[in-house]
Amino acid sequence: MSNPIGRRSFLSSSSQGLGGIALASLLNQDSIGASYKKIAPKAKRIIYLFQSGGPPQHDLFDHKPHLNEVHGKEVPDSIFNGQRLTGMTAGQSSFPVARSIFPFQKFGDSGIEMNAETLPYLGKVADDIAVVRSMHTDAINHDPAITFFQTGFQLAGRPSIGAWMSYGLGSENENLPAFVAMTSNRGGQALYDRLWGAGFLPSEHQGVRFRSGKDPVLYLSNPDGLSNSVRRKTLDHIGAINEMRFAEFGDPEIRTRIAQYEMAYRMQSSVPELTDLSKEPEHTFTLYGEDARKPGTYAHNVLMARKLSERGVRFVQLFHRGWDTHGGLPKQLRQRCKETDQASAGLITDLKQRGLLDETLVIWGGEFGRTVYCQGNLSETSYGRDHHPRCFSIWMAGGGIKGGTTYGKTDDYGYNIVEKPVSVHDLHATILHQMGIQHERLTYKFQGRNYRLTDVHGHIVKDILA
Repeated sequence: MSNPIGRRSFLSSSSQGLGGIALASLLNQDSIGASYKKIAPKAKRIIYLFQSGGPPQHDLFDHKPHLNEVHGKEVPDSIFNGQRLTGMTAGQSSFPVARSIFPFQKFGDSGIEMNAETLPYLGKVADDIAVVRSMHTDAINHDPAITFFQTGFQLAGRPSIGAWMSYGLGSENENLPAFVAMTSNRGGQALYDRLWGAGFLPSEHQGVRFRSGKDPVLYLSNPDGLSNSVRRKTLDHIGAINEMRFAEFGDPEIRTRIAQYEMAYRMQSSVPELTDLSKEPEHTFTLYGEDARKPGTYAHNVLMARKLSERGVRFVQLFHRGWDTHGGLPKQLRQRCKETDQASAGLITDLKQRGLLDETLVIWGGEFGRTVYCQGNLSETSYGRDHHPRCFSIWMAGGGIKGGTTYGKTDDYGYNIVEKPVSVHDLHATILHQMGIQHERLTYKFQGRNYRLTDVHGHIVKDILA
């Protein structure tokens, strides 16, 4: 992509005027990265249900009957094979195997095996999901691991996946942003705005955070005493000043400022209607659960994600914390699944009923998995698990994903991958592919180098594609 600053002299001499060109470009439905869309897309939009903290694969999706036989015994050195541990368990003198206390069951015609107690709703849509049991990551602590999943790099500063999607494909609705982020109102690992930030991309591509308060988007409402017509005139005057500044300096961030002011003005009418649930039929809350009525809950955010996606928002990402189960795992897992299972499954059913599942890619998963060995005290009814980046499970649905499938395999301890590993870069490559983008071609030049979401890695996981 050419640099706008490098074209300053040409644009400044254009009879159309710099400001008009900049504004027309920003408000165009086509993205500046549209030229990188080279293949037919299977999906138009993405809803990413990110489970922050690391859901335990042994207790959810990766059943290991062998653990019943070796429960309480030491994990063999042959399984560890010298792999690193976190500082939280590296000093343990004993690493006893902790079996899962939860019953597993095969669901649907496909017979996907998962936790029957805590995932009863997801079990009902098992034939619509693909479970990947062989995910792995390089990061072993939360912040770099979440950053890796969001940006393809463990160090902060690069664009998030949603920002890349906005840059590459733009928005389908001029009255809503291309990228929206939401967080559930519950404690857990810290989440930072940079996780949905634009990095070195133009900041117009950063995620807009929707909140649970009176104003879903901060500073969107007019201040008391300011009418809509006055705000419109104010924006016009500010826009004229910004156009003059852009003509003088060619700073692309001025373009972003113009676009953000205009988007905020249009969102004043679109957002209140969007967030009003009074017209939702009763069966919606039967499907998603009663928590969907309560702003700030996971269920409410999932319902909002459906409404946003239905209106053409390109990338919606939810963050739900509390999966960091170092101790007391059974109690915590039951609570997290109570908060998330019905709404996650309800989203799939809802999208399918509306004819939107085929064009909406849904992703569910965290930043890493949990260990097979117990952290802390081990009893018949309770145990804890440490961070485990070597293997873990996620699931995907819709958007050209082959439902009713499982992919990859781990060893009898669920500690190492033995078949078909999937890296974070592979997942990103697959997501971009389903959106019609060749991941090697979606690049942005920054400080003399062409960057991309998948860096210099990434292979499409073709076996899970329909």
